[in-house]
Amino acid sequence: MVFKPTIQQNSESKLILVEKNITVGNYFQYIDSLVIKYDSMTPYKLTEHLLVRSNPWIIDTLQNTDYYRMMAKDSFVYDQKKMIVLPKGTKIIIPDSITAEKLLKSFEHTLIDINIPEFKLRIYEDSIQLYEFPVRVGRNEKKYLAMAKGTIDLKTKTGKGTIVSHVKDPDYYNPVDGKRYYTTRRDDQKVTLLPQIPFLEPEINGMRHGQLIHPTTNPVTLGKAYSNGCIGTKEADAWVIYYYAPVGTKINIRYDLQVIDSIGKTILLKDIYGYTKKDKILIINN
Repeated sequence: MVFKPTIQQNSESKLILVEKNITVGNYFQYIDSLVIKYDSMTPYKLTEHLLVRSNPWIIDTLQNTDYYRMMAKDSFVYDQKKMIVLPKGTKIIIPDSITAEKLLKSFEHTLIDINIPEFKLRIYEDSIQLYEFPVRVGRNEKKYLAMAKGTIDLKTKTGKGTIVSHVKDPDYYNPVDGKRYYTTRRDDQKVTLLPQIPFLEPEINGMRHGQLIHPTTNPVTLGKAYSNGCIGTKEADAWVIYYYAPVGTKINIRYDLQVIDSIGKTILLKDIYGYTKKDKILIINN
Protein backbone atom coordinates (compact mmCIF):
# COMPACT_ATOMS: atom_id res chain seq x y z
CA MET A 1 0.00 0.00 0.00
CA VAL A 2 1.24 3.50 -0.86
CA PHE A 3 0.90 6.16 1.82
CA LYS A 4 0.17 9.65 0.49
CA PRO A 5 0.08 12.45 3.07
CA THR A 6 -2.93 14.74 2.82
CA ILE A 7 -2.10 18.42 2.39
CA GLN A 8 -4.68 20.75 3.89
CA GLN A 9 -4.75 24.41 2.87
CA ASN A 10 -6.03 27.35 4.89
CA SER A 11 -7.33 30.78 3.95
CA GLU A 12 -3.82 32.09 3.15
CA SER A 13 -3.70 29.94 0.02
CA LYS A 14 -3.88 31.66 -3.37
CA LEU A 15 -5.19 30.25 -6.62
CA ILE A 16 -3.54 30.71 -10.01
CA LEU A 17 -5.65 30.31 -13.12
CA VAL A 18 -3.83 28.60 -15.99
CA GLU A 19 -4.65 30.86 -18.94
CA LYS A 20 -3.42 28.64 -21.77
CA ASN A 21 -2.63 25.00 -22.40
CA ILE A 22 0.81 24.09 -21.07
CA THR A 23 2.63 21.16 -22.67
CA VAL A 24 5.46 19.04 -21.30
CA GLY A 25 7.84 20.97 -23.56
CA ASN A 26 7.13 24.31 -21.85
CA TYR A 27 6.03 22.97 -18.46
CA PHE A 28 9.22 23.76 -16.52
CA GLN A 29 9.51 27.23 -18.00
CA TYR A 30 5.92 27.94 -16.97
CA ILE A 31 6.32 26.57 -13.42
CA ASP A 32 9.57 28.51 -12.98
CA SER A 33 7.79 31.69 -14.09
CA LEU A 34 5.14 31.15 -11.40
CA VAL A 35 7.80 30.63 -8.74
CA ILE A 36 9.55 33.86 -9.73
CA LYS A 37 6.29 35.82 -9.88
CA TYR A 38 4.77 34.65 -6.59
CA ASP A 39 7.87 34.17 -4.44
CA SER A 40 7.75 37.80 -3.28
CA MET A 41 4.13 37.29 -2.18
CA THR A 42 4.82 34.38 0.19
CA PRO A 43 6.34 34.55 3.71
CA TYR A 44 8.64 31.65 2.77
CA LYS A 45 10.87 30.90 -0.22
CA LEU A 46 8.59 29.45 -2.88
CA THR A 47 10.13 26.64 -4.93
CA GLU A 48 9.00 24.39 -7.75
CA HIS A 49 8.88 21.40 -5.41
CA LEU A 50 6.75 23.21 -2.82
CA LEU A 51 4.37 24.40 -5.51
CA VAL A 52 3.89 21.04 -7.22
CA ARG A 53 3.73 18.98 -4.03
CA SER A 54 0.90 21.30 -2.93
CA ASN A 55 -0.88 20.33 -6.14
CA PRO A 56 -0.46 16.53 -6.32
CA TRP A 57 -2.76 16.31 -9.32
CA ILE A 58 0.09 17.80 -11.36
CA ILE A 59 2.30 14.83 -10.51
CA ASP A 60 -0.52 12.45 -11.44
CA THR A 61 -0.92 14.20 -14.80
CA LEU A 62 2.81 14.10 -15.51
CA GLN A 63 2.87 10.39 -14.66
CA ASN A 64 0.15 9.78 -17.22
CA THR A 65 2.43 11.02 -20.02
CA ASP A 66 4.27 7.69 -19.65
CA TYR A 67 4.41 6.07 -23.09
CA TYR A 68 3.27 2.69 -21.79
CA ARG A 69 0.36 4.14 -19.83
CA MET A 70 -0.80 5.85 -23.01
CA MET A 71 -0.38 2.66 -25.06
CA ALA A 72 -2.51 0.83 -22.48
CA LYS A 73 -5.23 3.28 -23.51
CA ASP A 74 -4.56 2.53 -27.21
CA SER A 75 -2.95 5.94 -27.67
CA PHE A 76 0.44 6.07 -29.44
CA VAL A 77 2.49 9.15 -28.51
CA TYR A 78 5.43 9.96 -30.76
CA ASP A 79 6.38 13.24 -29.09
CA GLN A 80 5.68 13.37 -25.35
CA LYS A 81 6.75 17.03 -25.22
CA LYS A 82 3.59 18.00 -27.11
CA MET A 83 1.25 16.47 -24.53
CA ILE A 84 -0.82 18.96 -22.50
CA VAL A 85 -0.21 18.63 -18.76
CA LEU A 86 -1.72 21.88 -17.47
CA PRO A 87 -4.98 22.48 -19.36
CA LYS A 88 -6.32 25.99 -19.81
CA GLY A 89 -8.76 26.85 -17.04
CA THR A 90 -7.24 24.65 -14.34
CA LYS A 91 -6.18 26.20 -11.05
CA ILE A 92 -2.90 25.88 -9.16
CA ILE A 93 -2.72 26.48 -5.41
CA ILE A 94 0.04 28.62 -3.94
CA PRO A 95 0.56 26.90 -0.57
CA ASP A 96 -0.06 28.76 2.65
CA SER A 97 2.74 29.08 5.21
CA ILE A 98 1.50 26.15 7.31
CA THR A 99 1.46 23.81 4.31
CA ALA A 100 4.86 25.06 3.16
CA GLU A 101 6.36 24.47 6.60
CA LYS A 102 4.98 20.92 6.72
CA LEU A 103 6.36 20.15 3.27
CA LEU A 104 9.78 21.58 4.11
CA LYS A 105 9.94 19.36 7.20
CA SER A 106 8.84 16.44 5.04
CA PHE A 107 11.71 17.12 2.61
CA GLU A 108 14.18 17.16 5.51
CA HIS A 109 13.00 13.73 6.67
CA THR A 110 12.82 12.10 3.23
CA LEU A 111 15.22 9.32 2.23
CA ILE A 112 15.72 7.72 -1.17
CA ASP A 113 16.73 4.12 -0.46
CA ILE A 114 18.02 1.81 -3.20
CA ASN A 115 18.90 -1.84 -2.65
CA ILE A 116 20.88 -2.93 -5.71
CA PRO A 117 20.37 -6.74 -5.71
CA GLU A 118 16.70 -6.26 -4.90
CA PHE A 119 16.23 -3.90 -7.86
CA LYS A 120 14.10 -1.63 -5.67
CA LEU A 121 13.99 2.10 -4.99
CA ARG A 122 11.98 3.18 -1.97
CA ILE A 123 11.01 6.60 -0.71
CA TYR A 124 10.77 6.98 3.06
CA GLU A 125 9.62 9.81 5.29
CA ASP A 126 11.22 8.96 8.62
CA SER A 127 10.34 5.26 9.04
CA ILE A 128 7.22 5.36 6.85
CA GLN A 129 7.57 3.93 3.36
CA LEU A 130 5.76 6.18 0.90
CA TYR A 131 6.65 4.46 -2.37
CA GLU A 132 8.41 1.41 -3.77
CA PHE A 133 9.52 1.27 -7.41
CA PRO A 134 11.29 -1.34 -9.56
CA VAL A 135 14.64 -0.25 -11.01
CA ARG A 136 17.48 -1.50 -13.16
CA VAL A 137 21.12 -1.15 -12.09
CA GLY A 138 24.62 -1.29 -13.56
CA ARG A 139 25.99 -4.41 -15.22
CA ASN A 140 28.62 -6.60 -13.59
CA GLU A 141 31.34 -5.84 -16.10
CA LYS A 142 34.00 -3.37 -17.15
CA LYS A 143 33.71 -1.56 -20.46
CA TYR A 144 35.34 1.24 -22.41
CA LEU A 145 33.11 4.32 -22.49
CA ALA A 146 34.06 7.12 -24.85
CA MET A 147 32.33 9.70 -22.64
CA ALA A 148 34.45 8.63 -19.67
CA LYS A 149 37.57 8.33 -21.86
CA GLY A 150 38.48 5.04 -20.28
CA THR A 151 37.44 1.59 -19.13
CA ILE A 152 34.83 1.83 -16.40
CA ASP A 153 33.43 -0.61 -13.85
CA LEU A 154 29.72 -0.51 -14.68
CA LYS A 155 28.48 -1.79 -11.32
CA THR A 156 26.27 0.70 -9.47
CA LYS A 157 28.26 2.04 -6.53
CA THR A 158 27.03 1.95 -2.95
CA GLY A 159 27.14 4.61 -0.25
CA LYS A 160 25.30 7.46 1.39
CA GLY A 161 24.88 11.04 0.26
CA THR A 162 22.42 13.54 -1.15
CA ILE A 163 20.78 14.61 -4.38
CA VAL A 164 22.98 17.46 -5.62
CA SER A 165 21.37 18.46 -8.93
CA HIS A 166 18.52 17.91 -11.37
CA VAL A 167 18.63 17.90 -15.16
CA LYS A 168 15.18 19.04 -16.24
CA ASP A 169 15.66 18.84 -20.00
CA PRO A 170 18.31 16.18 -20.49
CA ASP A 171 20.20 15.50 -23.69
CA TYR A 172 20.72 11.81 -24.42
CA TYR A 173 24.16 10.45 -25.32
CA ASN A 174 25.39 6.92 -25.90
CA PRO A 175 28.17 6.61 -23.30
CA VAL A 176 29.90 3.93 -25.37
CA ASP A 177 30.60 6.10 -28.43
CA GLY A 178 29.73 9.56 -27.05
CA LYS A 179 27.18 10.26 -29.78
CA ARG A 180 23.95 12.09 -29.09
CA TYR A 181 20.66 10.44 -30.03
CA TYR A 182 17.10 11.75 -30.29
CA THR A 183 14.84 8.74 -30.73
CA THR A 184 14.27 5.48 -28.89
CA ARG A 185 12.93 2.06 -29.82
CA ARG A 186 10.29 1.02 -27.32
CA ASP A 187 9.63 -2.46 -25.96
CA ASP A 188 6.87 -2.83 -28.55
CA GLN A 189 9.45 -2.01 -31.28
CA LYS A 190 7.80 1.32 -32.09
CA VAL A 191 10.11 4.35 -32.39
CA THR A 192 9.41 7.64 -30.61
CA LEU A 193 11.21 10.82 -29.76
CA LEU A 194 12.88 10.76 -26.35
CA PRO A 195 10.69 12.10 -23.53
CA GLN A 196 11.48 15.09 -21.36
CA ILE A 197 11.66 13.80 -17.78
CA PRO A 198 14.13 15.05 -15.15
CA PHE A 199 17.30 13.18 -14.22
CA LEU A 200 18.58 13.24 -10.62
CA GLU A 201 22.29 13.37 -9.78
CA PRO A 202 23.38 11.94 -6.42
CA GLU A 203 26.66 12.56 -4.65
CA ILE A 204 27.70 9.36 -2.87
CA ASN A 205 30.38 9.32 -0.16
CA GLY A 206 31.49 12.75 -1.34
CA MET A 207 31.90 11.59 -4.97
CA ARG A 208 29.88 12.20 -8.11
CA HIS A 209 30.19 9.01 -10.12
CA GLY A 210 27.82 10.00 -12.90
CA GLN A 211 25.35 7.27 -11.91
CA LEU A 212 22.13 9.21 -12.36
CA ILE A 213 18.60 8.25 -11.41
CA HIS A 214 16.58 8.53 -14.59
CA PRO A 215 13.75 6.91 -16.54
CA THR A 216 14.30 4.17 -19.07
CA THR A 217 12.21 4.00 -22.22
CA ASN A 218 12.48 0.19 -22.04
CA PRO A 219 10.86 -0.98 -18.78
CA VAL A 220 11.41 -4.59 -19.84
CA THR A 221 14.95 -4.04 -18.50
CA LEU A 222 13.75 -3.21 -14.99
CA GLY A 223 14.68 -5.82 -12.40
CA LYS A 224 17.97 -6.48 -14.20
CA ALA A 225 21.63 -5.49 -14.06
CA TYR A 226 21.45 -3.77 -17.43
CA SER A 227 22.74 -0.18 -17.35
CA ASN A 228 26.14 1.50 -17.47
CA GLY A 229 25.85 2.24 -13.74
CA CYS A 230 22.80 4.49 -13.65
CA ILE A 231 19.61 3.62 -11.78
CA GLY A 232 16.75 3.31 -14.25
CA THR A 233 13.03 3.64 -13.48
CA LYS A 234 9.70 3.70 -15.26
CA GLU A 235 8.83 7.06 -16.83
CA ALA A 236 5.83 7.53 -14.54
CA ASP A 237 7.85 6.65 -11.44
CA ALA A 238 10.60 9.12 -12.35
CA TRP A 239 8.19 12.04 -11.92
CA VAL A 240 7.29 10.95 -8.39
CA ILE A 241 10.93 10.44 -7.44
CA TYR A 242 11.83 13.87 -8.80
CA TYR A 243 9.16 15.71 -6.83
CA TYR A 244 9.96 13.82 -3.63
CA ALA A 245 13.68 14.52 -3.96
CA PRO A 246 14.58 18.22 -4.11
CA VAL A 247 18.27 19.07 -4.00
CA GLY A 248 19.62 18.09 -0.58
CA THR A 249 17.44 14.99 -0.19
CA LYS A 250 19.28 12.13 1.52
CA ILE A 251 20.03 8.98 -0.47
CA ASN A 252 21.31 5.55 0.53
CA ILE A 253 22.47 3.06 -2.11
CA ARG A 254 23.12 -0.32 -0.53
CA TYR A 255 23.84 -3.94 -1.40
CA ASP A 256 21.87 -6.08 1.04
CA LEU A 257 21.29 -9.70 0.07
CA GLN A 258 19.03 -10.53 3.01
CA VAL A 259 15.65 -8.79 2.93
CA ILE A 260 12.31 -9.22 4.67
CA ASP A 261 9.27 -9.81 2.48
CA SER A 262 5.72 -8.52 3.03
CA ILE A 263 4.85 -11.38 5.40
CA GLY A 264 7.99 -11.05 7.50
CA LYS A 265 9.93 -13.90 5.91
CA THR A 266 13.68 -13.51 5.33
CA ILE A 267 14.69 -13.87 1.68
CA LEU A 268 18.22 -14.33 0.32
CA LEU A 269 18.66 -12.45 -2.95
CA LYS A 270 20.90 -13.43 -5.85
CA ASP A 271 24.41 -11.99 -5.48
CA ILE A 272 24.35 -10.25 -8.87
CA TYR A 273 27.82 -8.72 -8.47
CA GLY A 274 29.44 -11.80 -6.93
CA TYR A 275 30.53 -9.94 -3.82
CA THR A 276 29.95 -12.94 -1.53
CA LYS A 277 32.18 -15.14 -3.68
CA LYS A 278 34.92 -12.50 -3.64
CA ASP A 279 34.69 -12.24 0.15
CA LYS A 280 35.12 -16.02 0.47
CA ILE A 281 38.18 -15.97 -1.79
CA LEU A 282 39.68 -13.15 0.26
CA ILE A 283 39.17 -15.10 3.51
CA ILE A 284 40.84 -18.21 2.03
CA ASN A 285 43.79 -16.17 0.73
CA ASN A 286 44.26 -14.56 4.13
